[in-house]
Amino acid sequence: MSTKKTSKSKKAAKAAPKKRSNSEATPATEEMLKLYRQMLMIRRFEEKAGQLYGMGLVGGFCHLYIGQEAVVTGISSVQEPQDTVVTTYRDHAHMLACGMDPRGIMAELTGRIDGYSRGKGGSMHMFSREKGFFGGHGIVGAGTAIGTGLGFAHKYRGDGGVAIGYMGDGAANQGQVAECYNMAALWDLPVLFVIENNKYGMGTSVERSSAGELYKRGIGYGIPGEQVDGMDVFTVQAAARQALGYIRSGGGPYILEVMTYRYRGHSMSDPAQYRSKEEVASYKENKDPITTLKAMMETAGIAEEDLKAIDKDIKEIVGNAAEFAKNSPEPPPEDLWTDVLVEV
Repeated sequence: MSTKKTSKSKKAAKAAPKKRSNSEATPATEEMLKLYRQMLMIRRFEEKAGQLYGMGLVGGFCHLYIGQEAVVTGISSVQEPQDTVVTTYRDHAHMLACGMDPRGIMAELTGRIDGYSRGKGGSMHMFSREKGFFGGHGIVGAGTAIGTGLGFAHKYRGDGGVAIGYMGDGAANQGQVAECYNMAALWDLPVLFVIENNKYGMGTSVERSSAGELYKRGIGYGIPGEQVDGMDVFTVQAAARQALGYIRSGGGPYILEVMTYRYRGHSMSDPAQYRSKEEVASYKENKDPITTLKAMMETAGIAEEDLKAIDKDIKEIVGNAAEFAKNSPEPPPEDLWTDVLVEV
């Protein structure tokens, strides 16, 4: 009995929450260029996805990640190949960060047979086991539960991997998230719970929906938590590196609440009238993760021509992905009966 109490007290001490201030050291040029390219790829891809939606080529829902690029870019930059990722329905960026082919993602968005789910999943449901990506999920909080299961699989196999489960600030209030915290802490599962707090759960502000600070909700389970500026890619990267190191060393699960902001509505059908134009403009002008990094690179002596060349290359990749999707055939009607039952 006394041993168990000591173990719990040690966990409680580890669970002291904290807030991380922005990084001050100037990163290496190569690292800045790599992260800039990844964030710009996400933004240009999402802009194109929005265009295709407006043209009626994307069926169903479509949730864009514009404004939040620093979150998944910073975290994915310090992952290991054996790690797994599962996320919400705002998932295109996570696929790109995992190294999935933009053509396959765009084809899935447009419901074509060359998509990652053969045109059946659309924007919210595509997967790549080869890249360790276990899907975007339309059910709020489902990715967190699946991520906890992936963490159990990593521990069972002893492969040294960490499951990274993303959720939004709205999902953080789901009962299954509390159950996941309990299970992950009880079994010391290698899970990084990432709360992408973009301040609004659909149209409801986090101030109106959530009591307390979300990163502190693991305290009762002995899970450490940290809140970081999600508009600074290097701050996110540093926090993720520390958190993943803690988990890999056997510390158990960890919670990162990443404070970010989406520029578009909850989905393409949301006019976002619940917030002011001034609020959105303030983030774009003062906190944009790509603009901030670009200014840092220019100060470091990286030529503007080189940055324009990166943008041109990315626009070409995204444009080719869109054309690939348009030219990919739709699934045949008989595909409705495939992949619905497996007999063993």
